[in-house]
Amino acid sequence: MLQPGMLYLGTSRKPDDTLNKPEYLTLKYGNRHGLVTGATGTGKTVTLQVLAEGFAAAGVPVFCADIKGDLSGIAARGEPKDFLLKRAAEIGLDPYDFTQFPVIFWDLYGEKGHRVRTTMSEMGPLLLSRLMNATDAQEGVLNIAFKIADEGGLPLLDLKDLRALLTYMSENASALSATVGLISKASVGSIQRELLILEQQGAEQFFGEPALKVTDIMRVTPEGRGTISVLAADKLMMNPRLYGTFLLWLLSELFEELPEVGDPDKPRLVFFFDEAHLLFKDAPKVLLERIEQVVRLIRSKGVGVYFVTQNPLDVPETVLAQLGNRVQHALRAYTPREQKAVKTAADTFRPNPAFDCAAVITQLSTGEALVSTLEGKGSPAMVERTLVRPPSARVGPLTDAERAQVMAQSPVAGLYDRDIDRESAYEILAARAAKAAQADAAREAETSDGQEPATGGSRWTLPGFGDDAAPAPKPTRAGTADRPRATGYQRETVVEAAMKTVARTVASSLGRALVRGILGSLKR
Repeated sequence: MLQPGMLYLGTSRKPDDTLNKPEYLTLKYGNRHGLVTGATGTGKTVTLQVLAEGFAAAGVPVFCADIKGDLSGIAARGEPKDFLLKRAAEIGLDPYDFTQFPVIFWDLYGEKGHRVRTTMSEMGPLLLSRLMNATDAQEGVLNIAFKIADEGGLPLLDLKDLRALLTYMSENASALSATVGLISKASVGSIQRELLILEQQGAEQFFGEPALKVTDIMRVTPEGRGTISVLAADKLMMNPRLYGTFLLWLLSELFEELPEVGDPDKPRLVFFFDEAHLLFKDAPKVLLERIEQVVRLIRSKGVGVYFVTQNPLDVPETVLAQLGNRVQHALRAYTPREQKAVKTAADTFRPNPAFDCAAVITQLSTGEALVSTLEGKGSPAMVERTLVRPPSARVGPLTDAERAQVMAQSPVAGLYDRDIDRESAYEILAARAAKAAQADAAREAETSDGQEPATGGSRWTLPGFGDDAAPAPKPTRAGTADRPRATGYQRETVVEAAMKTVARTVASSLGRALVRGILGSLKR
């Protein structure tokens, strides 16, 4: 049953319950994305494990989230339990071998895996607005903040960097609004409060350095097996918006960084998005459009995205249309919405004249699913009622000691477990403010000594740091009020001011401005 270039999913059966034929997912079409749906307790997690094992055995790296902790057992050798042996016998899987797979554990909180971080700059204003549930006005202010940071050479790495920049923008709102757009102090204050809420929810552990490199979730062992990256998400699910935004950021990083490869013989990476409804729930229209665009375009970079959720209605139709490989477990149909979900799921399959798809969906047993994958020239195969094969690795969680041992032997051990706090926007703005305060004190001292303060009329100034205003005129002696006095300051002409603005714009765009992609993340 195990054939080269094919991933064995299970064996279908006929209406009289006799075996029909093995069901495969062709690796060549593994980057055409997929969907695994079904009610709670119908076997979605085991199906996810079977798919992850199959891709890894074929040399394809896998990234998946472990919502309940059950998926961690994929790092341990399977055990010959009765229900597994029974399923193997039912589908004719012989030999049924047990093995373990190379796994890297990740955790945003650094408790059950290696730390996962990104920077504010890499997250971008669009995804950060989604994370903060920002209004349109607040999203506009965030976009201005990132523009100022990108063009001003102010790295935004963690929460304190963004706070410092927002404080600077609030203090200089009038001067900045004339050039970059309206900056509402009320919106800035609201964003600061949302940042405080994010900090209390643990998001400050997510923002910082060293940032995750996507190459570290795309590792292949010397033996040619793909590494399975498992994200510990049991605690992360307590903040579902952070969970959804993190996985969307990671997907956008893959999209921005990976080169085009067309249609390879097998995917370069398979990305499983469990609890996918959290990605689309309450998402604004512009974000949904960009998610659909990323899912559609990332296929040509060799990345397959598989959404795992309870209800097919959780996925927008524009995204659902991009998912070629389908595994549908049992659905309940007690309410009108559930009945609609059953009909929707049935209508997405290529019909099989041997049975009524809508009726069978409600009758499937645990570990049984309707399966339709791409075949031939990429057309969907006729749907088949399939008994999913048993996994080769352990079904169930690892112990804490086993997890610690896997982490100690990890190829990324020590790379992400220590924080790095280099100079960024917070330190730069603080240094500029301190320098401006010293300059103000020096000018006051010179003025009090009766000396003319030093001026520099032609230099560029930054609002809010004490050097943007012309020095106050020195009081004149009696009888000399009408006599012109030479000073070191001369007002710029309109042409000179325009030329300086153009020069600064060109210098910024060529030397410092950063380029952002579809979802607002940095393009490297």
